[in-house]
Amino acid sequence: MDVLGGLLEGPRARGAFMIRACFDLPWSVRIADEAPVTVMIMVKGDAWLLPEGGDRTPRHIRPGDIAIARGPDAYVCCDDPATAPRAEIGPGQVCRPLGPAHVGRYKDLGVRNWGETPDGPAQMLIGTYQMRGEISARLLDALPPLLVLPTEVWDCPLTPLVAEEIVKDEPGQEVVLDRLLDLLLIASLRAWFSRPEADAPAWYRAMGDPVVGSALRLIQDDPAHPWSVTELAGRAGVSRAALARRFTDLVGEPPMTYLTGWRLALAADLLRDSEQTVASIARRIGYGSAFALSSAFKRVYGVSPQEHRTRAA
Repeated sequence: MDVLGGLLEGPRARGAFMIRACFDLPWSVRIADEAPVTVMIMVKGDAWLLPEGGDRTPRHIRPGDIAIARGPDAYVCCDDPATAPRAEIGPGQVCRPLGPAHVGRYKDLGVRNWGETPDGPAQMLIGTYQMRGEISARLLDALPPLLVLPTEVWDCPLTPLVAEEIVKDEPGQEVVLDRLLDLLLIASLRAWFSRPEADAPAWYRAMGDPVVGSALRLIQDDPAHPWSVTELAGRAGVSRAALARRFTDLVGEPPMTYLTGWRLALAADLLRDSEQTVASIARRIGYGSAFALSSAFKRVYGVSPQEHRTRAA
């Protein structure tokens, strides 16, 4: 399993929020839902995205372009940077008008259709993850708050399928849309990380190194194995010192630190998404006992595994 695939393997969309948003001109919505990640595809007209945190450079998107916004910072989506927001989307996707003149402006238009008029001159397909998984945190934290993939650099083959499925109301449709959103995110990030301007995270770049990439794959494929730097180095065909130095230089942390972080991230997702006991999870990810896992988990996350499970629930 490659590292990108592994990071997206555990946390998957479950009941993701997906809509086709339709707007009349002028339009503007402030997004403050604190969602971990939102994928937007412009299908008709164009739009501006105005980040409110960090780099506030406005981003222009046109038909076929894909934008990915990483929470929790808010941003404005509008027809023109000069258009003041008419409404705000808060946590839980609750929409509130910004001023009495805009009450009722944006509303439900049918099955996963929202906005002003179904055939409005501006239309977007939007998919929002509702929950932040600990494994994907390693990935999403490496992303800029807002990235745009213009159709000139990547023509997404999934767009027609998403557009067709997002407005259907059939048995199992929520699951279909969840999986489509996962595919869309994975494909978009793969395309993004291949771009020279992407500044891909260190672990992603390190996958191309014959030595460190081999060690990363070993850790990824079998986190329960009692790995040591010596064994990883032997499998990679280099000395212990050479692997430790090269791994730290390319990934940004020593091999055993990366292994611990990966194991605990796996544990966090298993605690949230399964009913396995702490002892069972400990064995699955390479800890000798529930106590050993609990100690390491609390040291890194600040809460016990059971407290983490309770909060997630």
